[in-house]
Amino acid sequence: MSKNARPGDFSLWSIAIPAFGPSLLFGIGEGAILPVIPLSARDGGSSLAGAALVVSLVGIGSLVSNIPASIITAKFGERRGMVGAAVLSMVAMLMCVFAPNLVVFACGVFLIGAASSVFNLARQSYLTEAVPPFLRARAMSMLGGVGRIGLFVGPFIGALVIHLGGLAGAYWVAAIAALAAGAVAWSLPDLVSAQGEPPAGAPPKIRTLVSAHRKVFLSVGIGVLLVSAVRSSRQVVVPLWADNLGLNPATTSLIYGLSGAIDMLVFYPAGKIMDKKGRIAVAVPSMLFMGISLLLMPLSTDAVSLLLVALLIGFGNGIGSGLIMTLGADYSPRNGRAQFLGIWRFLADTGGSSGPAILAALTAVVSLSFGIAATGLLGLAAAAVLGYAVPRNKPVPR
Repeated sequence: MSKNARPGDFSLWSIAIPAFGPSLLFGIGEGAILPVIPLSARDGGSSLAGAALVVSLVGIGSLVSNIPASIITAKFGERRGMVGAAVLSMVAMLMCVFAPNLVVFACGVFLIGAASSVFNLARQSYLTEAVPPFLRARAMSMLGGVGRIGLFVGPFIGALVIHLGGLAGAYWVAAIAALAAGAVAWSLPDLVSAQGEPPAGAPPKIRTLVSAHRKVFLSVGIGVLLVSAVRSSRQVVVPLWADNLGLNPATTSLIYGLSGAIDMLVFYPAGKIMDKKGRIAVAVPSMLFMGISLLLMPLSTDAVSLLLVALLIGFGNGIGSGLIMTLGADYSPRNGRAQFLGIWRFLADTGGSSGPAILAALTAVVSLSFGIAATGLLGLAAAAVLGYAVPRNKPVPR
């Protein structure tokens, strides 16, 4: 957006390729490697439990890197942050390919998560500043949507290369995708704010931001944590319940894929509704759909009924695409935005890590159906918290 342009003159298409292209490429890379990380760990001599732990290092790397990522982005800028994250991701992929032992491989997996954290925060911060508020939800929904498309396409590209060259092929796909993402990110136009000149002065410290915005973190932030817990759990419950019903792997994959397809189809309309009708118009229905569908899942008894529930889950998750990023952008202050978004992503990743853990604990103590139903209740709780908290906490004035 030029300095002399009016906000109404701004078009998302003007930054579509440099802004959303890296997200698509990064998503393809992640999608290519996520299914094969446990297989690589097993090939390296890990036990089943150890392989599960190695997979969790992606999430742990992202979680612990959110605050450092915000500091890096604030110091070096969004474009350099994305390029640096792409280079780190490529290095991490090469570590996984040439790892002489399981420890080095695990370090590479951890760095993949760390690089993802820096990249995601930098791209969100860039769009928050570059896109005028009246288009913000559409921009964030597109950002989330193209990433999901990448995650959907990545495993198919990875599978083709694995067929030709073994498991290492998936990491080469991801390394090339990361390099391409960095190259496209480098072509981003210099950041010109759509919201006027940024405030003068040094950005506040993390502690100061937490204190100044504690009311938002303890209300809307709790809702975001619950949303992330439900979203991360939904990736696990469909294959687990399909296995519980005795469905074969091909049928399970088809159901999971169709749910993901519905997820991808509705992200842009959802963003438009958020821009036109407000965040609540999407936030509450999204969590209601997911909560109710998870409560219905233990009642499904065959492939058809499970497919219907899975489609409802995909629709609920899809209309919430970009919701967490949009809310974070809404409440982030101009001065200290990157650090605020780092705290916001930390809350989201905490929920994302805790959701499957809660499901696993309840399944072990009670039953799988109870664990899934409890996750559904978390979805209803998220709808209630956001429905109450968002209208009562107005975003920071620009």
